[in-house]
Formats: sequence, structure tokens, C-alpha cells
Amino acid sequence: MHAIGRRSFLALLACSACTRLAHAESPLFGKPQPFSFAGLVERARKLAAQPYRAPAVPAPALVQKLDYETVGRIHYKVDHALDGEFPTTFFHLGAYFPKSIQMYTLADGKARQVLYDARYFDMPADSPARGLPRGSGFAGFHVHESKRRADWKTQDWVAFLGASYFRSIGALNQYGLSARGLAVNTTEPTGEEFPDFREFYLDSRPGQPLIIYALLDGPSVCGAYTFVCTRGTGVVMDVTCTLFLRQDIEQLGIAPLTSMFWFSEYDKAYRIDWRPEVHDSDGLALHTGSGERIWRPLNNPSRTVTSSFFDRSPRGFGLMQRDRVADHYLDGVRYENRPSLWVEPRGDWGEGCVQLIEIPTDDEIHDNVVAFWRPKLAPRKGARLDYGYRLHWLADEPSPAPLARVVATRIGRGGEPGKPRPPGITKFVVDFEGGALAGRKLAARITPSRGSISYVFVEPVPDSKRMRAQFDLRAEGTDAVELRLYLHEGEQTLSETWACQYLPRA
Repeated sequence: MHAIGRRSFLALLACSACTRLAHAESPLFGKPQPFSFAGLVERARKLAAQPYRAPAVPAPALVQKLDYETVGRIHYKVDHALDGEFPTTFFHLGAYFPKSIQMYTLADGKARQVLYDARYFDMPADSPARGLPRGSGFAGFHVHESKRRADWKTQDWVAFLGASYFRSIGALNQYGLSARGLAVNTTEPTGEEFPDFREFYLDSRPGQPLIIYALLDGPSVCGAYTFVCTRGTGVVMDVTCTLFLRQDIEQLGIAPLTSMFWFSEYDKAYRIDWRPEVHDSDGLALHTGSGERIWRPLNNPSRTVTSSFFDRSPRGFGLMQRDRVADHYLDGVRYENRPSLWVEPRGDWGEGCVQLIEIPTDDEIHDNVVAFWRPKLAPRKGARLDYGYRLHWLADEPSPAPLARVVATRIGRGGEPGKPRPPGITKFVVDFEGGALAGRKLAARITPSRGSISYVFVEPVPDSKRMRAQFDLRAEGTDAVELRLYLHEGEQTLSETWACQYLPRA
């Protein structure tokens, strides 16, 4: 996965409107032309039947001079924002984001292109960007809060930047993990492909949700997208897409999510960093077609690991940030406020799997976790695919189950306190909270993919409403161990399923 440093990118988002205000003046527009989503779908279909052409990079030698520091001094003048219920400002092209996208505004069934002009950016007098020709396009865009808010000039809530990546803030008003339009061959030996959103059409009418239409194009696929974006407590996006395959795709990822997980309470190496935890997301949550709720704690493995959760007609999945305690991070970037992102499928997605891909990282600057839906059958050249889903950018799942949830995972040496710790034994401690646990005769049902389990018990956590399940695992070798655990009373399931992939260290 390609991206500039995450802290750098989030800083770029945060300072989007930190610019000198100038006199109000509308952007330059092209001539009106008819627009409809059906027409955009037809364009995608025709493009897929033609050879792929890479997106334009205006004045490549000049754009390469616009490194992160140089681009960081270029800001779109917010008083020149594209007008509407939710004003829009633009990212400038640069070395990290050199591909030009075309922006359009919609009104009365007509689209008008927003034309690039250096005058609409606040930049140093000697900036290389002043040499870009008019009409060069933009790298991406921000959507600001409604003009009904007094602070709209300094606050934004949606950003599209780079390939098919986009972000939104959640209920706690923080950017964090990303979504993408599509993931293509993420872990295939041929290498990952990054299709681009080439064109955007913005419909921002008073009192209405923001509607964004987008044309996607890549070597293997073309597509037309609609994003109906509702700004409430958090952000909800209703996404529909129609895809046309230019080539066979072995690994197609629908509704891909991309996040960062470096370390947490259960896998931090000695003296790796001064902070207790560093992550944008701490687990993958699943609501399967059969109704099971699963929580999979994230890992930072020593090699790339792909986990597949096979399912039929999934009800939802998401990369979540459950740990909201500031003292667990001690960082001014406020990891405790990063949004969770939940995917709610619309329609029947059939058979396939949610794939979780975890990539090694030694710093927080890289997105190293991906999750998406992979259809059972790999789509072939000439196929048309239609998908719909809702993205919930919130602090939690939109519809939590009435079951106890995993709130902490800890791993240490096995054995009983006060006795010599036997070699080759690992202890797992899992805390649950919520649901109807009080006063129940709880037991833990544990299933390991290999190895043996011992010293199992469930007990209340002192001075809290939590229940704690503990067990020891003996497993020889360094191959991964898949562990499943849930709390029950008799035949009644009382918690979600903790599904942990344990990676023994040599």
C-alpha cells in the first residue's frame, strides 16, 4: 500500500483551511455539459473496453519539486471555496500526489469543470507551483462543514486524496483510518494495483446530504461511484458502485478499509516506544451472515499475514478503535479519538470472505492493516459487478449486539502465580464487559487450532463490571495458532467471540 507518512498526511488534512483569507471570488469554470449517473456508468463501460491510459501528470519535472514541505506551504484560499451547503476546497498537486483529477460542480443536471488557477492558492512568491499551467487539475479535495456553522472555514469532514483513498471524521471529530473505492490484488505476487478516481462531480444543495459522483479507472477495472454523505453525530456514506473489468482480477476487495496498528497492550516489545499503545484501530469486528459477532484483535506481524473469515451474506464488518482511554496513548495526536469505520452491506453479497491483511511496520507513519470483502469467485474480464453498502464513520458499531464485548486482551507467561513458570506456556487474559453477565454461572469455551489448553477459569475483575477469562496455551513451534473463546452459561452464548491469531516468537 502506498501512502505518504500518516502523521504528515493527517497534518496536511488538519491545516487544510489554515490559510490567509482573501477577497471572495468564485473559481473559474468550464462550459456546462449534461450529466447523469447513468451516463457516468456508460462512460465506465466504454472505458473498460479500451486500452488503459495512465492519468495525466501535468509538468512532471515541476511537480516533482513540490515535496511535502513545499506543498505544505500551499493552501487553497478558503474564501474561494466551491460554494454550496458544504463548501469545497482543493489539494494542490505535488510529488506525493502528482496525478491530476478533474473536479466538477453540478446544478440543474449540468456539470461545470472547476479549472485550476494558481491565483486560488496562497503560496510563497518563489513556489515552483506558480509555473503550473491553468487547467492542470487538482490532487484532491476537502469538504468543509455546513456554511450554517460559524467555524466552517476551519473545519472539514471529508477528504479525497490519492488513488481511490478517502477519509472522514467520526463522532469524535478526528481523522484516522481510510477507506478506498476498490482494492485490487493486494497480496497477489503480481503486485497491488491502485485504480484512481479520475473525476469527481459534487452536488451540494441546501438542506440536503452531499452527493459525490466519481469515475474510477485502473489497468484492470473501470467504475462509476455514488457517495451520499450525511453529516450527523458522525458521518454516514451510502455508496453504490458499478464496475466493469478490463482484465481478470484474482483478488478483488470490495469496501476496503485501511488503517494503522503498531503495538498495543498485548504485543508491545520491550522499549519499542515510550507510549503505552499506538494504533488507529485495535480490532476487526465481524457480524456474520449467521448472526455471530466476532472480535479479532489486530497484530503487527513479522511477515505479511492474510486471514480469511469465510461467510455468506455478511451483515457487516469494520476496523474499530475500541480503546478510548487517553492515558493508554499519552499522545497529543489523540489516538483515543480516531473513528471506527463499519461497513454495512446493502443487498445480498453472496459467498466470499472478509480478508484481513496485516503488514509488518516499525513505526506509526505507515498504514499496515487492510480489510475488505472478497467474493468467492474471482471476476473475469468483461464482467459487470454492482455493489451497494453504507459506511458508518462513528465511535462504535452502529448497532452493537446485546452481548458482552471484548474490552482488553493481554498475553504473558503461563503458569500459576507463586509457582515456577513452566517453559513453552503462554497465558491469555481476555476481559469482557456489557451484556448480561452479572449473577451468571459463566464458563469459557475455548478452541485452539493446535496445542493444548489448561488452567482455565472465569472471574470478576475487581472494582469494575468486567469479567475476565484466563487460560494457558501450550503450542510447540512458531506457526500461528488460531484461538476462539466466548463466555456461556449452559447452552446460552453471552459474549461475542474473541478470535485471536497468536504468533509465537522464536
